[in-house]
Amino acid sequence: LFIDAEGRLSSCGKAEDWTPGLLGHGEGVRRLNMPTRLPSSPLGGERAVSVSAGGGNSLALTADGAVLAWGKGDSGCLGHGEDLSDQLLPKK
Repeated sequence: LFIDAEGRLSSCGKAEDWTPGLLGHGEGVRRLNMPTRLPSSPLGGERAVSVSAGGGNSLALTADGAVLAWGKGDSGCLGHGEDLSDQLLPKK
């Protein structure tokens, strides 16, 4: 998971079957061999300033303090309250 100079997010790598959405590019994207920019709409034009990538989910912090999470949603690990579903794209 990468942040470019303009605060845009990109990812690459492989998402196993048990980690849907790990790369943050939506349904069916399981492998990216080169860094590929994530869809910008979840950021709402805000710059990302920090990221964290784990084995099953990823997080990004924006300049205005918003946190986006995506990947495996079980056990509340994405911080989306009662929504324990897997997130295929970054979600605030």
